[in-house]
Amino acid sequence: MSQPDGRCERIGALQDEIRQLQQAIASHAIVDQAIGVMIALGGLTPNQGWHVLKTVSQQTNIKLRHIAERIVAWTTGHPLDTNLRHALDLALTKAANDEA
Repeated sequence: MSQPDGRCERIGALQDEIRQLQQAIASHAIVDQAIGVMIALGGLTPNQGWHVLKTVSQQTNIKLRHIAERIVAWTTGHPLDTNLRHALDLALTKAANDEA
């Protein structure tokens, strides 16, 4: 007995949606961790930490999720590349100066 044509397509679409939601949850967690690093490094609020990550992402043309992954990895000893480190330093300095 075969399933109606639309069922298989619908199951595939739902499986894709589940994968996307799982990725979004994982990305959200890593971004939250990176915001925590920004808070600790710069004495920032969570909102300021978010803006620092967003600014660095825009300035380096690297997806925010990837910026967050690199920053979290940096806390465990992985080096940040020079361009990313420079953009992060500038964004943190600007956020700290804006607060003052």
